[in-house]
Amino acid sequence: MTTPDCYTCGMEAGFDGLPPRERVVHDQLWRVAHVFDTAVRGWLVLLPRRHVTAVHDLTDAEASALGVWQVRLSRALRGVTGCAKTYVVQFAEAEGFAHVHFHIVPRMTDLRPEHRGPGIFELLRGPEQERVTAEQADHLALALRAHLHRNAQ
Repeated sequence: MTTPDCYTCGMEAGFDGLPPRERVVHDQLWRVAHVFDTAVRGWLVLLPRRHVTAVHDLTDAEASALGVWQVRLSRALRGVTGCAKTYVVQFAEAEGFAHVHFHIVPRMTDLRPEHRGPGIFELLRGPEQERVTAEQADHLALALRAHLHRNAQ
C-alpha cells in the first residue's frame, strides 16, 4: 500500500526507474536511499516499502529485518567511508515525509563538535556548494551495494 501525497511512496511507485542513490539496496520489506540535500557523503535512509507512519505499525517481519539492516548498513558505511561510528535516528515528522524512515549517518572522525549528535541535522539542506551531488551519491551507492554483496552473510 502506498499513499499518493507521501514522497517515499511516490519514489516506491517508480521503483524500477530509480537511480542507484534511491535504491542502494533493497529486499521485499525495506529500501535504502542516499539522502538528498546533505553535506554528508553516505547519509542513508532505511525505508519500509509499504506506507507506515509509526514504528509500532511495523509488522513483525519488518521489525525483525530492521535491526539486521541497521547493523549491515552501519558496517558497510564503516567499510566504504571509514567512519568512526554511525548515528541511527528516526522522527518522520517533516511535511511530506511522515513515512517511517531511519537515518543512518556516518560520523567521521573529523566531524566538527557542533555537528556531533543531533547537530548532524544542521548538515541537511545547507549551502548547495557543500552538498553531495547526485553523481557522488550514485557512486557511493554502487560502492555500498558492492560491499554489501561481498559481505553478505
